[in-house]
Amino acid sequence: MKTFLDLAARRRSIRKYLDRPVEPEKLDRCLEAARLAPSACNSQPCRYVAVTDPELKRKFCEAAFSGLYSATRFAAAAPVIVAVVADKGNLTVRVGNLVRGTSFYLVDTGISCAHFALAAQDEGLGTCIIGWFDAKKAGKILGVPFGKRVELLISLGYPAENPTPRPRKTFAEACSRNRY
Repeated sequence: MKTFLDLAARRRSIRKYLDRPVEPEKLDRCLEAARLAPSACNSQPCRYVAVTDPELKRKFCEAAFSGLYSATRFAAAAPVIVAVVADKGNLTVRVGNLVRGTSFYLVDTGISCAHFALAAQDEGLGTCIIGWFDAKKAGKILGVPFGKRVELLISLGYPAENPTPRPRKTFAEACSRNRY
């Protein structure tokens, strides 16, 4: 029986993909997992734009991964790129951002992307959450409205690699109870 910890332990960032389309129902389940993620004050700041049309994806990748951002061009080989578009949240969240000095919409975006990536792993798919890309060009290609921004991209597809686990801190190094 698979447990959540097994799922979390198996998840890797995938940078090589098979030339195999992702079934729409699998993509939809990943998007649904992201949509269901909790958010500060239930602000739900994210919209997910799944780029599946090959010609649009080609243009999108040329724009998003050009020049300074070419190090993440590997993502263009994935059959799907998901643009995670966010806004800064409602008034309550914005006040909280100021008081705490924390951009809660970015925290919420990260939580939803983790949901997406773990759902993809459960579906037998691979992902890489990408923050290094040209957000302005990406937003322009997708028609993202003023006031919103493509914060992250997620490449999605069937893995053509099985990376070995990266070194992790021990439980004692990463976790404690009652005191730091």
